[in-house]
Amino acid sequence: MLKKFGLTFGGLQQKILNLVLIFILMLVGLYVSVAMYLSGQLSGIVQKSADEQKTSITQISEQTMSGTLSVTMTQSARMQAYMADNLFSEARGNVLTMQEYAEYIFSHKSEFSDKPVYEPKRSNDGIPTVQLQHEAAVNPADDPDLGLAANMGEMMLAMYRNSNVLNSCFIATTHGNIIFVDDRAGSYFDENGDVETFEVSQRPWYTGAVEAGELYFTGIELDAFTDIPGLVCAAPVYVNGKLVAVVGADIFLTNISEYVAQSNKNGGFTCIINEDGEVIFSPEKEGEFKAVTSDESVDLRSGDNKELGTFVTQALEADTALETVPVNGKDYYLCGAPMGTVGWTVISGVEKELSDQPTKAMLAAYESISDEALEDYEAGSAHAKRTLLLWTAIILVLASIGALTVAGRIVKPVERMTERMSEINDSDLAFEMEDAYKTNDEIEVLAEAFAKLSKRTRDYIDQITRITAEKERIGAELELATRIQADMLPNIFPAFPERPEFDIFASMTPAKEVGGDFYDFFLIDDDHLGLVMADVSGKGVPAALFMMMSKILVGNYAMMGGSPAKVLEQVNTQICKNNDEEMFVTVWFGILEISTGKVTAANAGHEYPILRKANGEFEIFKDKHGFVIGGMEGMRFKEYEFQLEMGGALFLYTDGVAEATNANNELFGTDRMLKALNQDPGAEPKGLLRNMKQAVDEFVGEAPQFDDLTMLAVKLVPKEKQNEK
Repeated sequence: MLKKFGLTFGGLQQKILNLVLIFILMLVGLYVSVAMYLSGQLSGIVQKSADEQKTSITQISEQTMSGTLSVTMTQSARMQAYMADNLFSEARGNVLTMQEYAEYIFSHKSEFSDKPVYEPKRSNDGIPTVQLQHEAAVNPADDPDLGLAANMGEMMLAMYRNSNVLNSCFIATTHGNIIFVDDRAGSYFDENGDVETFEVSQRPWYTGAVEAGELYFTGIELDAFTDIPGLVCAAPVYVNGKLVAVVGADIFLTNISEYVAQSNKNGGFTCIINEDGEVIFSPEKEGEFKAVTSDESVDLRSGDNKELGTFVTQALEADTALETVPVNGKDYYLCGAPMGTVGWTVISGVEKELSDQPTKAMLAAYESISDEALEDYEAGSAHAKRTLLLWTAIILVLASIGALTVAGRIVKPVERMTERMSEINDSDLAFEMEDAYKTNDEIEVLAEAFAKLSKRTRDYIDQITRITAEKERIGAELELATRIQADMLPNIFPAFPERPEFDIFASMTPAKEVGGDFYDFFLIDDDHLGLVMADVSGKGVPAALFMMMSKILVGNYAMMGGSPAKVLEQVNTQICKNNDEEMFVTVWFGILEISTGKVTAANAGHEYPILRKANGEFEIFKDKHGFVIGGMEGMRFKEYEFQLEMGGALFLYTDGVAEATNANNELFGTDRMLKALNQDPGAEPKGLLRNMKQAVDEFVGEAPQFDDLTMLAVKLVPKEKQNEK
């Protein structure tokens, strides 16, 4: 052994020194290996986590945007279609009222005297006025029907003044004269100051109504005197099978045209397609949705773009969900909502690339944050390697304890971060700062970057969760509204088990979550049963609220002992007082005298009742119609009576039954209604309604329900069968 510099070479001291040095070198080598392995593993986990989070953000964002667009665009399209269709529906109702009144006048000539009517005067320009025009070869004095038709003047004047839709209303006789109401008297003079003639019998609305033999809507055409685009709703007037006149109303489409023209300000657009698949209103200046003149227009259903053609076909038939359709070489989100009155449809669209911008912006922000975190990590990793070399030298000098201490400081936080990142992949992305990461070096910087990224991701998920919860809350409230509405109607059967003299059953199936139809029946006293069947204009929650108010008013006034006509007049007065939304309701109200079977009733614009005599078949009873409730103040209603025989039955319904539509756009109709009832005419009320519902369902098939389906049947039970009941 040799001693030198205080060390014993070749002895135990050297061996211990060698052992320590070997141990330190092995420990340093092991430490370096572990650190490199964990660093590589952490890099892989970071990259994998970033990719998974980008995928998750993309999916959640796209689902959220798609869901939001679906709700927003479909509701907007349906609301626009509903508002536009109300315009045509109001015009339709006004023309039908004019038709009914004209038929009455021409059928009861002895009750009316001839009234004078005059040509337009310039001084009346701007004032609603009853005016006369005629064809070039016609002398109004030779028209035997002109003075009688002039009795329509006051009604048309009141209808014009009370409508925000009509631009004129008129009645044209078969002798080439037309009596009309508007406020544009100054438009009917030629350059010489003479009143222009008007070829009445050549106008599309006249020929179309006569050929159709019923209510008729023209296509869009320019007004003969103002060149304003519009359409005409017209209806022929027949007396004893002979045409005596044509009534109608003009509707200018300026507001619709202006609204559509401004609909592309926010990246989307709205256009209107007619029943022939042609674009008639659109803000687009180029491409497939460009509106052109009728001689240049094409049917989108038969064009080269098959996907667009299929979508337009579906949108003309029923409300469509949000769909992705190629248009002009780009993908668009499209949805449609039809206007049932004229057969048109409203289509709303937005370019898919625009709707993807929030997702792209979010991914760009995420990638920026991720890149910053990766740069911090790489900088920290490089610095850690330099620090490791320095500490290795120090460890070799200061011995194994210092090496282990430093190694522990570096490795343990990395191991903890690696474990936490592995847990994050299978949990809730909740990476938070811990004391183990607070090393005051690059590891703490990296941990803080991960913590910030995790917090931002969780905030985004919380926001999505709140949006989803709000949608679920709205759905729950609609479900509650459906139950409340159902509870408002009599729904416990048998309704009067203690009264064997009659049997009654009713049902209401709404087209949406809540509906606008309602029925009611109640004992006014021991011998009088009130029967109500009604249909509110519109659908959804507004119609349901209007329905509840109407039902309560009819029931309250009926229980006060009024006649059917008086009850309807009182209800109309109350509703017209606070009807800013201009909604209306058709009502059939009758009072059945149980002991005799006599029914006293009044009809406010509702469907005809269907009556069955004892041992007979069901037949439509064409009663006297009045105007709808809420349509005009001061209306009077006429009562009528009929006899319900013992063993006979009465069937009441809303237009949702007769107008149920199948996939071929065919109506169920009154003939099929009678056939369904007469399948088993002697059935109890419940069986009658079941047979009718089954017939409607089989006819409609897979087509969506367009309107509420409401029915009521009452049957007088013969005395010999009352004990059985």
